[in-house]
Amino acid sequence: MELKQNNESDKLLLNLDPRTKIILMVIISFTCFNVSPSYLSSLLILIPFFCFLTSKYKKITILCIFLYTIAWYIQMFIIPTATGLASVIFVAFCYMIMKLLPILMMGFYTILTTKVSEFISAMEKSNIPKDIIIPLSVIFRYIPTLFEEIKLITDAMKMRGFGLTIKSIKSPLKLIEFYLIPILISAIKTSDELSAASLTRGLSNPEKRTHLVTVGFKKIDFLFLAVSIVGFGSFVYNFLGGVF
Repeated sequence: MELKQNNESDKLLLNLDPRTKIILMVIISFTCFNVSPSYLSSLLILIPFFCFLTSKYKKITILCIFLYTIAWYIQMFIIPTATGLASVIFVAFCYMIMKLLPILMMGFYTILTTKVSEFISAMEKSNIPKDIIIPLSVIFRYIPTLFEEIKLITDAMKMRGFGLTIKSIKSPLKLIEFYLIPILISAIKTSDELSAASLTRGLSNPEKRTHLVTVGFKKIDFLFLAVSIVGFGSFVYNFLGGVF
């Protein structure tokens, strides 16, 4: 199964090094939550959309582009003339979409397209302590597994005539009993199983590990890192009082 996952990873149009994805996520998270007049730092927001476009998650990409476009239109043309409660709602919606959406997209892209073996190999090459590698490797496997469990629970509830619909929302107690409680139990069980599996595979072994996968910085990694560093540098320059 691990070899099959690695082959699928190699088929990605944009196969970035795990360290590149993490660096991009940190820089994008920092620049999104800070107002900057720099066009270069603003262009960093386009990186998550481009990464998703080159992956197999085309539908999610189209939905995110649609939401971001709507939020941008509301911010530019509707909020300046809106008043009262409508203004508060529009501002909250635009803030959540324009600030959080690029960060969430980059985070999900990093987790969904990075195999655990690739992540561990990259972190060990960077001499990261095992106390950090082991919890993060569990997280990388935990989130996709949890999504799969949620999908299975949803299918099971649909077979019993209780799907996640408007009708089910009208019965919050049944929704909690039939849907949320199984998800919470599955989440706890999955975390315990993955922690035990990680230790069983020898992640806590102090000896140096061997890896079937090879990771390293490629030309596309240096290109993305250069763009992110230039964008972050322009943000710092503007923050210190420059105009760029």
